[in-house]
Amino acid sequence: MIRSGIRFALIGVALSGLGACHGAEEEAGPPPVRPVLYTEAKPVDTIVFGPFAGFVAPRYQSEIGFQIAGRMIARDVTMGDVVKKGQRIAALDPIVTRFALTRAEAELADATAQAENASATELRQRRLIANGNVSQARLDSAVASRDTAQARLAQAQANLQKARDQMGYTELHADFDGVVTVRSAEVGQVLSAGQAVATLARPEEREAVVDIPEDLVGAMPKDAVFTVALQSAPDVTATGKVREISPFADQKTRTRRIRMTLLNPPEAFRLGSTITVGLSRHMKARFQLPATAVFEADGRSAVWIVNEAGDSVSRRDVTLAERNDQRVSVTEGLKPGDRVVLAGARSLGEGQRVRLSDKPQ
Repeated sequence: MIRSGIRFALIGVALSGLGACHGAEEEAGPPPVRPVLYTEAKPVDTIVFGPFAGFVAPRYQSEIGFQIAGRMIARDVTMGDVVKKGQRIAALDPIVTRFALTRAEAELADATAQAENASATELRQRRLIANGNVSQARLDSAVASRDTAQARLAQAQANLQKARDQMGYTELHADFDGVVTVRSAEVGQVLSAGQAVATLARPEEREAVVDIPEDLVGAMPKDAVFTVALQSAPDVTATGKVREISPFADQKTRTRRIRMTLLNPPEAFRLGSTITVGLSRHMKARFQLPATAVFEADGRSAVWIVNEAGDSVSRRDVTLAERNDQRVSVTEGLKPGDRVVLAGARSLGEGQRVRLSDKPQ
């Protein structure tokens, strides 16, 4: 009887334990339904680099100025003016140079007279020495005087030519057909020799100048042909090819300046026009996803795919072409229309029940 009582007691304890476990399971319930953000997989077969803002600039331009110092009394052009070769740009006060020219002319006249007199003296001494009336020393002195006078005459002639040239330097003329892009001096200003008066650009060769972030320059395709469009008229476009990349980045903006040669640009691409530069390239179709959508499992990259009913997820392995901190490019493993979970990839499980957000991200 005692053994039977003990047996019944143990059975009761076991049954009560099972009941407690069953009650705990009922109390825990099924796994919770997790809300998830998702995106629909869409194939992309074009890479877009840019767009970047820039402007049209001349490839060749020159700062022009007077070859002599003086006070500027006239300026015939201003910014934006189109000038022809030989057209006057500005003028200096010619009074000082005119005085220098008059002095040079007078010095030439004096040197000419001195040279003629020295030559006549040397000729007379030769006649006298032939008759034995003067010594050889007198003739040598006359020859030396003649040579000195001839040298002074040559010097006076050079000074006169210099004075005439400087008189011509009082006017500044364009060396080529161009457009005035910068005005650097005003009437009444005293200028030193070589100081810039204006900047003259050649309009026949135009370039697109654009500043690109330093971290994107490395991703810029080599020998690519870019599309350049006017911001004021996006339908007016031209093509540009990279000619020069600045070797150093700007210390403030961390951008590098890119110069592109414009190939047969329309007339609307005037100097100073604001433009947009971009590049589109065709490539093998791939899917662009945020980096948070991909996780690593069993040595493979994978994503969570929401089923057609939209109530559970399953894992799918994918192949990546490119990856950075923000985005990834998937080349294999997805098909158009797949709903890919964007966040919380590490906390989901195979077959876990989910609830979708109202709209894809």
